[in-house]
Amino acid sequence: MEILSQSPTEDAFVQNPYAFYERARAKAGGLFFWKEYDLPCALSFAANWALLRDRRFGREAPPGKAPEKPPHQAGFWAVEDHSLLEMEPPRHTRLRGLVLRAFTSRRIASLGPEIEALAQALLEDIGADEFDLLPVFAQRLPVIVIARLLGVPEERADDLLAWSHAMVGMYQAGRDHAMECAAARAASQFRAFMLDYVTYRRTRPADDLISHLIAAEQDGERLSGDELISTCILLLNAGHEATVHTLANGACALLKHDAARDALAPGRIDALVEEILRFDPPLHMFQRWAYEDVEIGGHVIARGHKIACLLAAANRDPQRWDMADRFDPGRAVATNVAFGAGVHFCIGAPLARLELRTALPVLFKRFPGLRLAREPRYAPNYHFHGLKSLPVRR
Repeated sequence: MEILSQSPTEDAFVQNPYAFYERARAKAGGLFFWKEYDLPCALSFAANWALLRDRRFGREAPPGKAPEKPPHQAGFWAVEDHSLLEMEPPRHTRLRGLVLRAFTSRRIASLGPEIEALAQALLEDIGADEFDLLPVFAQRLPVIVIARLLGVPEERADDLLAWSHAMVGMYQAGRDHAMECAAARAASQFRAFMLDYVTYRRTRPADDLISHLIAAEQDGERLSGDELISTCILLLNAGHEATVHTLANGACALLKHDAARDALAPGRIDALVEEILRFDPPLHMFQRWAYEDVEIGGHVIARGHKIACLLAAANRDPQRWDMADRFDPGRAVATNVAFGAGVHFCIGAPLARLELRTALPVLFKRFPGLRLAREPRYAPNYHFHGLKSLPVRR
């Protein structure tokens, strides 16, 4: 297997990881060994699609392979150990089924008018001719939407954002002791907040997701207290963290390609959303454990070892898309892996698509002359890929 070296914290890589993916593809084909991660990595769409759906791989660490959990990280693991994202069947099946009974497609679809009204309100509050679109729109909209959906006070949006940002630091390349302490502290504060609010909702149920999760039953089973708290935190984090990046990345792509704005029309918006997700997705790496020896592309991934799915590289695989590096809202829609695949396919995918489909037309209708004020830069947060700021002028 070809061994390649690339620091995930180098600024040139942070600003354009796709150049490295293409160099790796040219040298290694569909699979290579990333020296800095000490991991084999899948580049091609076919390999990623197969890995994500193959039950011989999973997120839950096999016996003896669980990560070390030093005391300063305890607050983080108190939440993460009960996260749906880190489970495998049968526990994952039970918990995901309970969550899906509350997180229904009908419930998500009904949010369209509310998302549109919120987008309009956020944009109407912008008075400056030049501003950063990220904090005033791309960050605010998803966190308020998920807060309303779950039923937590939206006036705590700043706290939710701060806790979420600190927690995802545990998944970023080059994390240090200070980041780990910050993640643990944020998780503990987030958990305490959710515990108080769930206790409140147990005696005062409402028509919100938390109340439905409390009441959800399947074969006589309910979510445990730890599962309920961790699920609410996961939905809050995942329900806005990735959408923030996707909304900002999508707006940036449209700002750089003026002709693409025609795709905001009702009959074309769904294809535009899929192209945004394909072209510059928010999550670039998703790791899996091998539960038995598995051959992939002529290479054996040994039982108890990890492999990384490079989702963004898969989404630009020239074997699947013509001119894969080109942003083309008019291309025929084909399934991409921005939301994963298989049993861990993102529960929040319908909500993320709805937010993009609703908010982007509102943005460019409100500011039809919107343009970049200067070149935006991406934040050094790999495995996530999102902008540090999005300076615009109307």
